[in-house]
Amino acid sequence: MIRRLAVVVALIILAAIVVHEPNITAEPAASPLDPAKEDLSRVDYPSQRDLDWYPRFIRPNDTLESLFGDDWAHVARFNRIDRRHTYPGMTIKVPRDMEVARTYSPLPKEHEPARRYAKYILISLTEQWIGAYERGTLKFSMPAATGKKGNETPTGLFRIDARDRTHTSSLYQTDDKSAQYPMDYAMRFFIDKQNVGYWIHARDLPGKPASHGCVGLFDEPMQNRMYGTPGRPVLHDSKKLYDWAVGEADFGPDSGTLELIGNGPVVEVVGENPAYQPAPLRPMVATR
Repeated sequence: MIRRLAVVVALIILAAIVVHEPNITAEPAASPLDPAKEDLSRVDYPSQRDLDWYPRFIRPNDTLESLFGDDWAHVARFNRIDRRHTYPGMTIKVPRDMEVARTYSPLPKEHEPARRYAKYILISLTEQWIGAYERGTLKFSMPAATGKKGNETPTGLFRIDARDRTHTSSLYQTDDKSAQYPMDYAMRFFIDKQNVGYWIHARDLPGKPASHGCVGLFDEPMQNRMYGTPGRPVLHDSKKLYDWAVGEADFGPDSGTLELIGNGPVVEVVGENPAYQPAPLRPMVATR
């Protein structure tokens, strides 16, 4: 009798677990199964405070493509996140009007300090965004991942003095420790007193400051080469900025290795890292 009762109790507990399991990854917050508990809706970007967006919980089998179709890349940029780092259990921001995401850029269309220069790069730590200016007018812009707390990207005025299309980190490795971290399409803009170089380069974008001080840009071809995902690379911002800033049209043939360059574009780094609020900035909307 006791044995039967124990079996019944065990079955009830198992059923409860099975029934509740889907709800764990469907709660309107970061999943308790996710140790990082990523909730990008709490990252407070000033440019998004007056925009109409809602938090969207990522459920099992959700992808940016399945949720947003042809607009997936715009939503990725709005959240400063790549497809590799979008996973069940996290929360992202979604504009109610997708046209907001399609046209979104937090940087000014005109930047007075840049008017003196043919090419000028503005990096906002507060917005996690980078812009390419020509004579003060914004030509294009893109999300970035700058230095995390304790390793903040230095602020001030700098100038690109080196390029390296196939650069790799001498200090850091990939997550699985199988290789030195790739820094494709790298442009150096600063060397500190400890002789540590700071670069703008290809990297993973997890939707928040994440580097050891460098400035990272979308590069899905690099991710595909290193991690096998995404299967069909699309986003390649690192190459776009590299070709514009230090390409062969302005600086001659590119050997693909480290090359010093003279009179490179000015780089201005401003602001401070965005705040991560302890409570959601917007109420969760029920989704199916």
